[in-house]
Amino acid sequence: MDRREFLKQVALWYAGIMTTAPVFRLVPRAMAGTSASPPSGIIVSKGEDYFKITAAVIEKMGGMGRFVKPGAKVVVKPNIGWDRSPEQAANTHPQVVRALVTLALDAGAASVQVFDRTCNEERRCYQNSGIKPELEKIKDPRVKCEFIDERKFVPVKIEGGKALKEWQFYKDALEADCYINVPVAKHHGLSGLTLGMKNIMGVIGGRRGQIHHDIGRNLADLNTVIRPSLTVVDATRLLLRSGPQGGKIEDVSIRNTVLASTDPVAADAYATTLFGQTPDAITSTVAAFEMGLGEMRLEKCTITEV
Repeated sequence: MDRREFLKQVALWYAGIMTTAPVFRLVPRAMAGTSASPPSGIIVSKGEDYFKITAAVIEKMGGMGRFVKPGAKVVVKPNIGWDRSPEQAANTHPQVVRALVTLALDAGAASVQVFDRTCNEERRCYQNSGIKPELEKIKDPRVKCEFIDERKFVPVKIEGGKALKEWQFYKDALEADCYINVPVAKHHGLSGLTLGMKNIMGVIGGRRGQIHHDIGRNLADLNTVIRPSLTVVDATRLLLRSGPQGGKIEDVSIRNTVLASTDPVAADAYATTLFGQTPDAITSTVAAFEMGLGEMRLEKCTITEV
């Protein structure tokens, strides 16, 4: 089944015409890192101007036009899950989000949606993270910084899933022409770290607590359904302890770093090293690598600093 047929099923289920859950079938592809696959590229930029260093990594990757075509529906998915300020490092930095939204608009996007299924009260999360106020400064009607609509979750059968066979996904995330994943890199009490793979928790429905049992394999299964065109990791500040919620400024380390890759596994693998850990310390990275979703062996990746 190709993506067009899958999205047709999603639309039919959402309209009430089809009663069975849409089926997502993972298309086999060459394992990353084999001789037949190009090396995964990771672009890293450092500096105190977060808008500027985010734009720099995108430019080095060929510009936003490589990912966003004129008229495209774009989703930029940051972490807005917590009622925390930017300084507390529990959410994606608003300047990083604003840079990606601005670049998508400049590339001709028909719409750019920004959303997250929050853990704390959504209005406080959107406002106090600084993301909603920052996006309102753009003053472009194509930008939609919206709360999650619970009616938009669609059950999807995951045929290639090793642990999960069906879960609910947010319709707008499934239907995006370009999905840009923008996690903040931070400590997580259960999974060790929360990076790009775990950021998918913000676009799934159901009882998310169940995902934390065998979390590595569950996250890998979920990430077979929504494959970002681009993963941009916000490591401008690292929450080193008390994650994912944090709250204490003394738990935050300023790193002034943004990195990007089209390979979500490689992006997570590199971000893990910023915490002084090796990529195999994170079970979701290992599970995704074993499923062929990307490369975790950094010696097989090209890493470029700009």
